[in-house]
Amino acid sequence: MDILNYTLFTISGDVPVLLIDLITSLLGLTCVFLAGRNSKYNFWVGYLYTLALGLMFWNKHLYASLMLQPVSLCINILGHWRWTHPKKEEESAKDHSALKVSMLSWEMRVLAVVSVFILASMWGWLLRTLFPDDPVPYLDACVTVLILVAQFLSSLKKWDCWVAWLVVNITQIILHISVGHVFMPIVCSLYLVNGVWSLVSWYKLYSKNE
Repeated sequence: MDILNYTLFTISGDVPVLLIDLITSLLGLTCVFLAGRNSKYNFWVGYLYTLALGLMFWNKHLYASLMLQPVSLCINILGHWRWTHPKKEEESAKDHSALKVSMLSWEMRVLAVVSVFILASMWGWLLRTLFPDDPVPYLDACVTVLILVAQFLSSLKKWDCWVAWLVVNITQIILHISVGHVFMPIVCSLYLVNGVWSLVSWYKLYSKNE
């Protein structure tokens, strides 16, 4: 049995719902829910989520997103360490063993936005050249770069990461619909709700120096 293409059921008679899509969706929702609640355990779920995403993207020929997974794993490990081993001036007022929430400066925010546009354009062109069967190379590349930025900011516990994640979720909804995913557009919509909630809750943590 090919687990990547195992169909649980179909919607509207011809749209398959795959097992790997369901597993990835559940892991992703659990991971971001824990992150939004400021729980370090999101990283343990994140390790499994990275593996599931790699399998799903391989199945859909989304190569830029597939190549993201080893980098995502490294960022996840970095974040796990940073959240639990803060420097003295980075300690949460509530828990000195935890990293507190902080914000980027406006200069760093502008740099991040410019970097995303430049890297996404370059990566999209390279992806179209190397992998002509990628159905949406530039959108695929844009999502990839946005996720890298959002994950990196998350690993540093920057409040701005949730702004980046909201942009990622909107872009991913477009991407998943374009390649025929069924569950992921629904999941990304739930990510949007969680992202708004987390944006507010992390701002409260920032205000409390936590």
